[in-house]
Amino acid sequence: MGTPQHTSVGIIGGGPAGLLLARLLHRSGIDCVVLETRDRAYVEHRQRAGILEQGTVDVLRACGAGERMDREGLVHDGIELRYDRRAHRLDFPALTGGRRVMVYAQTELVKDLIELQLGSGAPLLFEAQAVAVEGADTDRPLVRYTHQGREHTLTCEYVVGCDGFHGVTRDAIPDRARRTYERDYPYSWLGVLADVPPSCDELIYAHSDRGFALFSMRTPTVSRLYLQVPNGTDPADWPDDRIWDELAARSAIDAPWKLERGPLTAKSVLPMRSCVVEPMRYGRVLLAGDAAHIVPPTGAKGLNLAVADVTVLARALAQRYETGATELLDTYSDTCLRRVWRAEHFSYFMTTTLHTEQDQSPFETRLQLAQLDRLAASRHASAELAENYTGLPLE
Repeated sequence: MGTPQHTSVGIIGGGPAGLLLARLLHRSGIDCVVLETRDRAYVEHRQRAGILEQGTVDVLRACGAGERMDREGLVHDGIELRYDRRAHRLDFPALTGGRRVMVYAQTELVKDLIELQLGSGAPLLFEAQAVAVEGADTDRPLVRYTHQGREHTLTCEYVVGCDGFHGVTRDAIPDRARRTYERDYPYSWLGVLADVPPSCDELIYAHSDRGFALFSMRTPTVSRLYLQVPNGTDPADWPDDRIWDELAARSAIDAPWKLERGPLTAKSVLPMRSCVVEPMRYGRVLLAGDAAHIVPPTGAKGLNLAVADVTVLARALAQRYETGATELLDTYSDTCLRRVWRAEHFSYFMTTTLHTEQDQSPFETRLQLAQLDRLAASRHASAELAENYTGLPLE
């Protein structure tokens, strides 16, 4: 693949946000170039999210990226909350008027989008590291990047940063124009993959005095499991038997329940944080996905927020190139941030309700249990959780 020197939309980052945006722009006849720092194998195998909101599923189907998802993904109609040795299931369709979620690993979604991108002939450069974005407040911003051992520049009409929390695009917004809101949590997740069928048909969110646990899956034969652990935990300190024993203890209920055990194939520790950068647009540079916001994974919002961002942005760019109007571009940041802050609040609620801090008092624990009791007893409270979990409207 050559090294293009100019494009309408330069996209930094070849994760799900950048790749989906490229797909949506291609279908609108807007040319773009995607620059991805890592090689293809790395991008296609990095483990990330696996829960797709109803709106995300709809967008993927509409843009031609849903065929394998519909064939291999697992449709879920609810989740189970476990606490105080009890279990309560939330029925999403009944609470939301028919909305569901889909379990489909981000790794598989990325593979699908890469295949579509390369098949369309649109430029997708792997191992192309963006070094800087310049001229955000001009009508020709440019991206400086390295590829195949050489330095290059790509001039653009718009630059979109889908390059994550540690990317360079955000630095194109001057400090005087940028505000950052963040919170770090005093715990992390130890995440494992296990070659064993899931022990449950739907996700289980477990609150216990030993800490939080989450039971999920990637396929009918592969389980994805998480344990709350202290920050700085080394996965090597958690042998397989200890992990399985802790998962069993945190999910125990006064009803028949068996945790299926098997070989663990991967272990990693995921820190928990919340972060929002405002605004999400400065001049001709726009931010999307993790470049603009981070959520703790408890609410399954990270990937879905990225999809919402680029869906709104693709519509705005289509309006700009089809009609010359910029109303949707001018309101892009405000439109997305309303949804982002709602998702941040939901993720914070799920995280602080289900996790226990090391020095947590009995009073604080009783407050958590009271909130969980309300979710189990109140249809209104259950519906609010279900509506947020399955996905709020894009606008």
